[in-house]
Amino acid sequence: MNTIRVVLVDDHALMRQGISTILSAQPDIDVVGEASSGEEAIEVVARTQPDVVCMDVEMRGIGGIEATRRLVGDPAVTAQVLMLTTFEREDYLLAALDAGASGFLLKNARAEHLVDGVRAIAAGEALLAPEMTRAVIERAVARERSASTSTVPVTVVPDNLTEREAEVLRLIAEGLSNDEIAELLVIGRATVKTHVSNLLMKLSLRDRVQAVAYAYRTGLVS
Repeated sequence: MNTIRVVLVDDHALMRQGISTILSAQPDIDVVGEASSGEEAIEVVARTQPDVVCMDVEMRGIGGIEATRRLVGDPAVTAQVLMLTTFEREDYLLAALDAGASGFLLKNARAEHLVDGVRAIAAGEALLAPEMTRAVIERAVARERSASTSTVPVTVVPDNLTEREAEVLRLIAEGLSNDEIAELLVIGRATVKTHVSNLLMKLSLRDRVQAVAYAYRTGLVS
């Protein structure tokens, strides 16, 4: 079993301690560093080379969004970022996506959801808390549509996606995991992973979270 190396970033010591206790209790997760600010996070990540960074959004100095942007933009950093926040705000979610975060989770999530989220991020399956993510994205897209000159969303299926890839994209946006997609479409999990990789590459998307946002913004799901 490969151990997942995690760095915790939060300006509240009690919050870091609580998350550390939850994650350190897992046999496959090792908390290798902590930081109380975005500035400190950049230094700790460079020194410890984690697989996953659990990043608070609101911090003094360099906040979590900007720290994420700098980490993702550093070619020497291979860590995936799981953004944690107390607030269910679409502006935070969309800013986190733009910065390159691979997941978004509320701090009041159940302990097992946090653990599963860290494992999913480490495995490259970046879509976390799909019910929350979907609701936030729906509100953000509805607001964007209401502000546009067209009130009717236009469904756009890129020409470079195959019919099956477009179908997989819709299912990703509905919150299905690779295993659930494989079962629904009666295909192998490895085949699903190939479709996901291909559609992300064709659409120039970083991960499944960006794929969800893309599907809603283009009207593939509503």
